[in-house]
Amino acid sequence: MQQYSSLPEQNSQLNANLSTVLTTMEQLRAELWLESSLNQLQNRLNNFLTLALSKDKQAIVTEAEVFQSVVNELKIAIDSIMVPFGTPTNLAMAIVQPQITVCKICSISFDSTTDSDASPLPIILEEGKKLRLTLNSEINFEDLQKLEDRKPQSAWCLANDALGTIGWLIFSYESFTTQSPANSSSGVCFIEKIPELMIKATKICTAVLTQLKQIESLRQKAEQLDNRNQELKRTNQLKNQFLANTSHEIRTPLSSIIGFTHLILAQGYDPSRQRHHEYLNIIQSSGKHLLALINDILDLSKIEANQLEINWEKVDVPQLCRNVLALVKEKAANKGLQMSFEIDSSITTMVADSLRLKQILLNLLFNAVKFTKSGTVGLEVKPQDQKFMRFTVWDTGIGISEEHQSQLFQPYFQIFNEQEANIEEGTGLGLTVTRKLAQIHGGWVEVESLVDQGSYFSIVLPIKQNQFEKEIVKKSQSQTDNNCNIPKKSKENSSDILLVEDDIPNAQLIQTYLEKLGYKVTWVMNASQMWTALNQINHSVILIDIILPDANGLTLVKQLRKNSQYCHIPIIAQTAMAMKGDRDTCLEAGVNDYICKPIDLPLLGSTISQYITAS
Repeated sequence: MQQYSSLPEQNSQLNANLSTVLTTMEQLRAELWLESSLNQLQNRLNNFLTLALSKDKQAIVTEAEVFQSVVNELKIAIDSIMVPFGTPTNLAMAIVQPQITVCKICSISFDSTTDSDASPLPIILEEGKKLRLTLNSEINFEDLQKLEDRKPQSAWCLANDALGTIGWLIFSYESFTTQSPANSSSGVCFIEKIPELMIKATKICTAVLTQLKQIESLRQKAEQLDNRNQELKRTNQLKNQFLANTSHEIRTPLSSIIGFTHLILAQGYDPSRQRHHEYLNIIQSSGKHLLALINDILDLSKIEANQLEINWEKVDVPQLCRNVLALVKEKAANKGLQMSFEIDSSITTMVADSLRLKQILLNLLFNAVKFTKSGTVGLEVKPQDQKFMRFTVWDTGIGISEEHQSQLFQPYFQIFNEQEANIEEGTGLGLTVTRKLAQIHGGWVEVESLVDQGSYFSIVLPIKQNQFEKEIVKKSQSQTDNNCNIPKKSKENSSDILLVEDDIPNAQLIQTYLEKLGYKVTWVMNASQMWTALNQINHSVILIDIILPDANGLTLVKQLRKNSQYCHIPIIAQTAMAMKGDRDTCLEAGVNDYICKPIDLPLLGSTISQYITAS
């Protein structure tokens, strides 16, 4: 009988051991569930990383896609333990909006049996206040912090040093207090693992988003590097093309200059006076063409390097237009063309660089004359929209096809004129420079043309340059002050000119030309000889080169200005210095005028005549 008396005690111990074993098994199952759920989530998000690392430039992964995937995977994992007990789950992902004190729900997952437009399980924040999880609804940071601090925890923050705070993962526990899973031995272990699941899920999500950001950053840098390499390659191709075109354009006039010079100097060849004169005209024309090409190349390179010197001033528009037309009139008359000029009576002045504006109009007018065999070339100026002025150069020439119009402003592009095979060649850079000069002035170029009916080129420029108005006033005042310090025109009747030039051909050319005009020229080759000559003769003008073998011409000018014996003598710089700022540098040193080589002899003569009276 004693044997049976111990059975209840043994059964009780057996049941306790069995219960412990079952609990341990449930804990292991819960651990496996947690591990499996996290692995599934990690694998799902790893697919995004693989996609982002692919070479497909369209494979862009967004934060919204990552958030929605996290919500979906967690929904599947939690449903696997909740649904058997009849407990629906409710998850949401809220994203941070920078500089705003609220979050907006960007991803949400509901039970499949519920309406997706409303939350079947609202979260109770406090008595009388419920939080419904709906897409695009806003949640205050304070409410999210309450959910994060409450027991059980209902919100988990996604944040790290690289990204800052990204958002929150929100999960409703409202139905867990009385439902069977919370009181079931088979459900407790799983419920206890949910907070751990959420914590690790937020870490995985944050880590993946950080990696995606790094991948995107690297991809952008790679694209920038690739674009830079492509741009360098393109720049190199353009440079080679530019050098090839420039070489061709320079060699063409040089060929004429060298060839006809050789012909004139050749022994046994004695051309007639008429032929001799014709050859010299060709040499002069080719030289001018070569100079125009060099000037256009320099202008274009300065514009591209943003180094073109613009001198803003108030321009007398009617007078400038008349001066421009005077330069074109002779060329048009030689071809039997009529010139037309119309200007609105309301037009007076505008703010612009007068030299560059003149260059623009001359480029267009010379082109119009070049491509017009008979008829008229005209210039029309009128206001536009009160703030702009329209300069239109028109002609009755050969016109331009639509195909050629699209290429007009490309460097070196030229239209062949079949009507005049011997027409003087252009540089192919004039229109390119013209458009860029118009853009620098804040304007633009318009073209209308029909084949065999003529062309209309319009330059539209702003009348005012407000940001330069003060600069113009200061410049005017500065010029007035400088005029008080720099010597005026000489009133002496002496025609003695001191030429300081170390290049023999240039010196002989200038000396010969000026002596033909009736001036007496003393030529010296260096600074030492200059000081000697100044002590021997009273000169009316000093014509000085800037680059000398024994001194810097600018330094000599400053020394002359400080010397009471010579400070009154007008000084004209004649130099090959033709880059940005060279003219201003010479004027600041104290010269009265500046002439750039190659010397324009008529310009030299008229400039000198301003300072002395020829005997």
